[in-house]
Amino acid sequence: MSERPISPELPADATSETAARNGAAVVNLDDGDFELASRGLLATIEEPIPGGFADAWSVQRPNFIRRDEPAPSTVHPSLWRQSQLNSIHGLFEVAEGVWQARGYDISNITFIAGQRGWVIIDPLTTVATASACLTLANRTLGERPVTGVIYTHSHADHYGGVAGVTTAEQVAAGDCVVIAPAGFMREVVAENVIAGPAMMRRALYQFGPLLPPGPRGQMDCGLGKAMPLGQSSLIAPTIDITHTGQEVTVDGVRIVFQNTPGTEAPAEMNFFFPDHGWLCLAENCTQNMHNLVPIRGAQVRDSLDWSKYIGEAIELFADTTSLCFASHHWPRWGADEVGIYLRRQRDLYRWIHDQTMRHANLGYTAPEIANMLVPPADFADHGDTRGYYGHLGHNVRAVYQRYLSWYDGNPARLDPHPPIEAARRYVECMGGAAAALGHAQSAFAAGDYRWAAELGNHLVFADPTSGEARSLQAKALEQLGYQSESATFRNAYLQGAQELRNGHLVLSGGRRRATFEAMPTDLMLDAVAVRLKAEEVEGRSCLINLTIVDGDDGNTSEEWSIGIDHCALHAVASRHDVAAGLSVTLPRTLWVGLVIDELSWSQLTQHPDVTLSGDAAQGALIFEHLDAVGGGFAIVEP
Repeated sequence: MSERPISPELPADATSETAARNGAAVVNLDDGDFELASRGLLATIEEPIPGGFADAWSVQRPNFIRRDEPAPSTVHPSLWRQSQLNSIHGLFEVAEGVWQARGYDISNITFIAGQRGWVIIDPLTTVATASACLTLANRTLGERPVTGVIYTHSHADHYGGVAGVTTAEQVAAGDCVVIAPAGFMREVVAENVIAGPAMMRRALYQFGPLLPPGPRGQMDCGLGKAMPLGQSSLIAPTIDITHTGQEVTVDGVRIVFQNTPGTEAPAEMNFFFPDHGWLCLAENCTQNMHNLVPIRGAQVRDSLDWSKYIGEAIELFADTTSLCFASHHWPRWGADEVGIYLRRQRDLYRWIHDQTMRHANLGYTAPEIANMLVPPADFADHGDTRGYYGHLGHNVRAVYQRYLSWYDGNPARLDPHPPIEAARRYVECMGGAAAALGHAQSAFAAGDYRWAAELGNHLVFADPTSGEARSLQAKALEQLGYQSESATFRNAYLQGAQELRNGHLVLSGGRRRATFEAMPTDLMLDAVAVRLKAEEVEGRSCLINLTIVDGDDGNTSEEWSIGIDHCALHAVASRHDVAAGLSVTLPRTLWVGLVIDELSWSQLTQHPDVTLSGDAAQGALIFEHLDAVGGGFAIVEP
């Protein structure tokens, strides 16, 4: 591929069209949210957090998001308001016996006072941010041991910092219990390992961590200020919540759980503290419209079930709830306010679902419906139902996809040319690159940035070396970002513009050992299987008896029969096959190292703690024919 041009251009200011559009946006929202977001503030972290997003958002730096300043022309005024709210940070007393640290990660960490220590809800994304927030709580409220950790669901920003608040040894000794919804570990793998490399690359667009912070860069994530990029961790649950109504007492604190699978995460749960009237809503109800499929990628969420589970929470808990809080944003207090809020959230996801499918059943396609639906005033007038993290048009497409797939039924779009081939044909049809560029420039000059971006995309994919095409495409994406109320859309547009100008970083490969150390072997084998270069093993077979020895005493082991046939990996647990051509016995720590590419197959076979019997080439057939762990790929260029 030809060398890409690097543009010296810096982010531009808003055009007159963008400034006029943002200036005309109506944001008639209740300023009471600022009181709620500030209520109970006790202390803040004044020093940068190593491994957090301190370099971008340190409170020691001048904060350009000030409560008393109007939105700049490069930021949608509604998103500016959400950014102001998410900038309120510190340790907050939510009620007697419950505190939250907010603003130091994209998610919240909640501290419940048990009889002996802290029961922690959702220990953030990274070890550094979780440890810093625990230190803040202990310094402000008095030192306590951590006696329980609750993961509300299977997304990394709700478990990744667990090693910053407890250790695997403390959990194994029974000093700290870890509670999660049934299926938690499997869903962690499904969303963060099997599709991990692609999802991590796309997450740079969703969260914008590589964008410079500021009015022309990363402002917010809608759901929180920013996603930290430090070390994460994982400790497997010791208690699974298998059904709604299950009650567990943790360090003297009674908790009643409601399982909500398939809502914001495939494994998720709400829970209620019956002795206090507190309701934790996980990430099922936050202070914005959530997404039904994130732009980083994930399984499409079931908006119908999501709405029904909120309805079930209302029936189960609302009458005795005096406080509701979640894993993002700020709480709501008072039974009346909680009830109003829950009903509005319930009806939001039902409305998106029902109106999308109503129009789909009339023959409209996802893009048509996305441009037709207009939120009723009941949603538009409240920040908790506006699309700062989700986006109505994207959510419409998610509902459509869940029921009808990506295909809209028109056979002309059943098997289209791939992007590069299509782009070359489009440019040719427009009279060549110069003519196509002229059309794109005219669209940009007219303020039609969506069309300019679409034409610019074809130009870049037809000829990625064209500096003019890349520059125009970057400018169009930039203006779309400035106009976006959705923080995730803004981040994606601006990240695309940045990569068109500067190229994209090739991220280092590698997997996080802590995640794999906590992972069952069958799920590790699934992660291996999706890396197999099938074309390199066509017509070949192997069969291996694998013994994985676990524990310091070496007395605990797993037996597996694994192999390749018909260009696919297969595995059977708890047995060996007499026909195997190779037997391998190794410690679990070396097995993890092989899976995450810390060790090659040839290095493993020479290790003194590994026993092999048979044909070592059978192992090479699997482990020397795997794609490297993903390190980045192009998105806005071929």
